[in-house]
Amino acid sequence: MDLACPVCECGESCTATTTECGNCGYTDPMGIAREYATLEEGQHYLETIIKPHRREWEFRKREAELLELIAQKDKIIEEFQKNHNANEYFQKGENYRFGKDGVTQDYIQAVEWYRKAAEQGHSGAQYMLGNMYYFGEGVSENLAEAAEWYRKAAEQGHSMAQYYLGNMYYLGEGVSENFTKAVEWYRKAAEQGRSEAQYGLGSRYYLGEGVSENLTEAAEWYRKAAEQGHSRAQFNLGVMYNNGEGVSKNLTMAVEWYRKAAEQGHSWAQFNLGIMYHNGEGVSKNLTEAAEWYRKAAEQGDSDAQNSLGIMYENGEGVSKSLVMAVELYRKAAEQGLSHAQHNLGDMYYYGKGVSKNLSEAAEWFRKAAEQGYSEAQYWLGYMYHYGKGVSKNLTEAAKWYRKAVEQGHSGAQKELKKLK
Repeated sequence: MDLACPVCECGESCTATTTECGNCGYTDPMGIAREYATLEEGQHYLETIIKPHRREWEFRKREAELLELIAQKDKIIEEFQKNHNANEYFQKGENYRFGKDGVTQDYIQAVEWYRKAAEQGHSGAQYMLGNMYYFGEGVSENLAEAAEWYRKAAEQGHSMAQYYLGNMYYLGEGVSENFTKAVEWYRKAAEQGRSEAQYGLGSRYYLGEGVSENLTEAAEWYRKAAEQGHSRAQFNLGVMYNNGEGVSKNLTMAVEWYRKAAEQGHSWAQFNLGIMYHNGEGVSKNLTEAAEWYRKAAEQGDSDAQNSLGIMYENGEGVSKSLVMAVELYRKAAEQGLSHAQHNLGDMYYYGKGVSKNLSEAAEWFRKAAEQGYSEAQYWLGYMYHYGKGVSKNLTEAAKWYRKAVEQGHSGAQKELKKLK
């Protein structure tokens, strides 16, 4: 039978065979309290023995609670001081890193202060220390060390550190290449809204790296990043709408996303937007507008745009015809190795358009394009060997290049090859 302790009345530890309360420690060696608890004669015992003991127990209980509060307070103060110091160290690191608040920029000093804060668990300092090791600023470049500091920050939920650690696993920098781990860290950062990680995760789904290929999932992650203004995600989402990958094909939407990226200076988006205006896809055909977008991309060194704008100058489409400008643009693209432009430049030399006629130069540019497998250039190089134009006549070489063009279905090369038999 359970009996309530006469001191704390816990009713849990006092039984008919137990004389010590497990809750308050009151001891009733003779069981007197139980014997007299219901008798009038026991009242004096309760007043003189039990109640004072109860007051003592309550005091001890309150004292213990106060000591616990004091311990918590000390811990809170200690934690506050630690955080305060870490924040102060981090800010000093920032001042030295960026030369702020009257401090001369000094990467070595920045590293020292970041390290003090990082060693106290400051995630921002851990991330920045990772950056210093990654870029070799104030310390010797050390990708393994960078990865470790990124990891410390990432494990505390620092989204940029999670993204960078994902990149390091993806590229195998400072850690062994591991697409699965890359996806894991990209996802953590992406779910916190980090657009770079959303783009990275979308690309992993698009390419099936570290996850099963899933174009619908890729489009969704690209969209999340694109809606935050990430230009590469906007471009990729435009491509997916253009091709009907992971979304229903919609050329109007493709134009919309290309435009958003193009207006941020994304050269591929500028080139693709030019194509859409050139062909009247998803937007009304407008050659002037096409030429303008090609120009923006061409000025950034995009070889496809340089070649396309060159064609527009050669034909006078959307711009005033200028063979000299066409040659200039073809040359820029050709020197970057674009086979189509190499062929076009060879053509300009062959016919003397915008440049003095030079068959040897024409043959050289045709050769560069032909060696990259461009069938029209293979045909023309074969033709020049066939008839000794710009090169010494060589029917064996002619047949070789005709044959290469024929293998790609070039009908003109087929006709010329027959003449050699």
